[in-house]
Amino acid sequence: MRSWQSDQVRLRCLLVDDNDAFLKAASVLLEREGVTIAGVASTISDALQQIDALRPDVILIDIGLGDESGFDLARCVARNGSSATVIMISTRGGADYADLIADSPAVGFLAKSELSARGISRLHGRTP
Repeated sequence: MRSWQSDQVRLRCLLVDDNDAFLKAASVLLEREGVTIAGVASTISDALQQIDALRPDVILIDIGLGDESGFDLARCVARNGSSATVIMISTRGGADYADLIADSPAVGFLAKSELSARGISRLHGRTP
């Protein structure tokens, strides 16, 4: 299977979600589609450490991180000056969070059911 971006540098992605099963499934899916999963995190603290250490191109952040808010993490990423593209994700539709997403530093939203390298690339500003 050819990578969706075979002639381009692979995007390095950090996945942030409190659901271990989703982290594993999404990692497998995105790696198959040509995205490098640089790391995974389940909490804001862990994510911030990994962002500093890994310098990902894209950070996929679940809106609901257990007792924490993915929007809080997105604001921390922006305050810390990371150049990574922040994309919010959720099992619920983006319309449920439209105002919060618009007010956040995230470039956009992807439903977990529609997560793909192509969708990430589109929001990151690259076209396959």
